[in-house]
Amino acid sequence: MNEDQWQLAAQALSAVTVTAHPDNEPVTIVGMADSFRCIGVGTDAAVFQSENFPEYAFKVYAEGKKDKLEAEAQVYEQIGQSVYFSTCYGRNERMLVLKFEKGPTLFDCLLQGIYVPEQAIVDVEKARDYIREIGLNPRDIHLKNIILQDGRAKLLDVSEYIKPGNDFRWEHLKKAYQEYYPIIDGKPVPFWLLDTIRKWYHHWNRYSASFEEFMRIVSKQINYRK
Repeated sequence: MNEDQWQLAAQALSAVTVTAHPDNEPVTIVGMADSFRCIGVGTDAAVFQSENFPEYAFKVYAEGKKDKLEAEAQVYEQIGQSVYFSTCYGRNERMLVLKFEKGPTLFDCLLQGIYVPEQAIVDVEKARDYIREIGLNPRDIHLKNIILQDGRAKLLDVSEYIKPGNDFRWEHLKKAYQEYYPIIDGKPVPFWLLDTIRKWYHHWNRYSASFEEFMRIVSKQINYRK
């Protein structure tokens, strides 16, 4: 699909409005577009797929999030071709046109009880090394930004790779996998539990308390809710 074709396809999405919310809550979507379905929702954008062009993903950013769009477009340009990342084919004022990547996110894997092999963790580490090699900073890597494809990992949402500093999200996720995943391996985890932990983690002061202390609080609250 050339630029004229995807621009024409993207016009149908002009009927869709994406709105962001505070406190790291997912965006909301108003409106519909013929032949399109929503395949993903984040805190800055929603992703749509067209039945006419299923090999593409249209990432529509919320109003006021143009800086995120610009950043992600810039990062994809620097990444180029990599087995660990998707491909960006083009953009307009409110969306990126990406290669559609099949497979469940790690969040979906936990919900559905799909086994997450250690190879996926190794792949994320290699992807992070590659990002550093090209002068960027791997950040904002979490369950919903990693998909599993035939036992291998691929990273999505690269918009924060231009920011400085370490948010420690991947380090904590990796530690949780190593120390806690064997307990739930192959068992579905309730959505309410994963969403509650997500909200706690967002408000947790990651720079003054240890990960172990956070997990102790999580375990205590989970046992209270049982």
